[in-house]
Amino acid sequence: MGVKVREKPKGSGIYYVFINYQGRRKSKKIGTNKKTACEIAEKIKAKLLLGELNVEKVNTKYPTFKECAELWLALPHDWRESTREAYINNLKKHIYPAFKNQKINQISRKDLKLFFDNLLIHKLAPGSLRIIRAPISGIFEYALDAELININPLHDLKIQTKKTKFKVKPLTEKETELLLDRAKIFMDGFYYPLMLCALRTGMRLGELKALKWKDLNFKNRQLEVKRSCHRGRIGGTKTGKRRRVDMTPHLTETLKMLLTSQKKLALKNGHQFPPWVFANKKGKIFCEASFKNALNRCLDAANLRKIRIHDLRHTYSTIRLMRGHNVGDVSYQLGHASIKMTLDTYTHWMPGKFKSEIDDLDNIKSDVTLQNAENGCI
Repeated sequence: MGVKVREKPKGSGIYYVFINYQGRRKSKKIGTNKKTACEIAEKIKAKLLLGELNVEKVNTKYPTFKECAELWLALPHDWRESTREAYINNLKKHIYPAFKNQKINQISRKDLKLFFDNLLIHKLAPGSLRIIRAPISGIFEYALDAELININPLHDLKIQTKKTKFKVKPLTEKETELLLDRAKIFMDGFYYPLMLCALRTGMRLGELKALKWKDLNFKNRQLEVKRSCHRGRIGGTKTGKRRRVDMTPHLTETLKMLLTSQKKLALKNGHQFPPWVFANKKGKIFCEASFKNALNRCLDAANLRKIRIHDLRHTYSTIRLMRGHNVGDVSYQLGHASIKMTLDTYTHWMPGKFKSEIDDLDNIKSDVTLQNAENGCI
């Protein structure tokens, strides 16, 4: 037997009493007074126990988990396209095989616990588990609002995950220069401007792909990051915010030379001048796989270890922080959502950064002694 008071929809201030009794389900709108709704719920419980209340049987046809999922996905959501794709991929790969044909009201907390335990046994990363959990929770919340279930069985379900320490593996300043020296030679320096921009601005790969010439201001030595490219589609930045990134003098001159060469190439081949800063030879957005291959070839030629493209961003960050640059500015240039994220990621790359401030505490005693002497207290 279940008699519950719920606010529907959440935040509306309107309360209902929901009754689930021996296969019979009924709901009654009470109003805006939660206390009244709770009192009525208690009276209904008492009458049900005494057999004094007749609840009509409701012939509810419960949808399957997949049917609920498809309805939930069809609703408008404030998601990035990449988030939607991740949800759909995880539904098909992990979630549907376990729950696709089960009725939404028959999936228990125990079923979900066993499901996530099985994923843990197969050593899925904590980040993957979060992406898998998110759509499941959303689907159950939708079913809850649709009065198909009384509670979200995933609510407060704890998943025992082992925290994996995030490891940043950047290049040193010397290694960075060795890499750039090789990039100047490889394919006549075709990837040098792109690699230099990644190392001098810390931009994400998708942001580099979507960078247009109109985003650059050579006079102010700045570029504006306002879009990103993911799987061939152009969208907003990861945080949804635009930012202005400073360019070094050398990067500015390098990109000016790239602009001139692209104009000459377009004129020579008789095709339209590409809007993309780092266009390929056909004037399209450069291929990630080709850039990755170029990076690996340059690393091999410089006798350096293999790194990911994203580690170029980490290299920019760590070099600046180890040089003692302002953490707030580094965080802004990177486009982090908060300075906390920057500190959490890179604090251990700032050895002795605040030592001078700590050492300054020793001056307190001498300052007090001097003040006392001036006041005639010594």
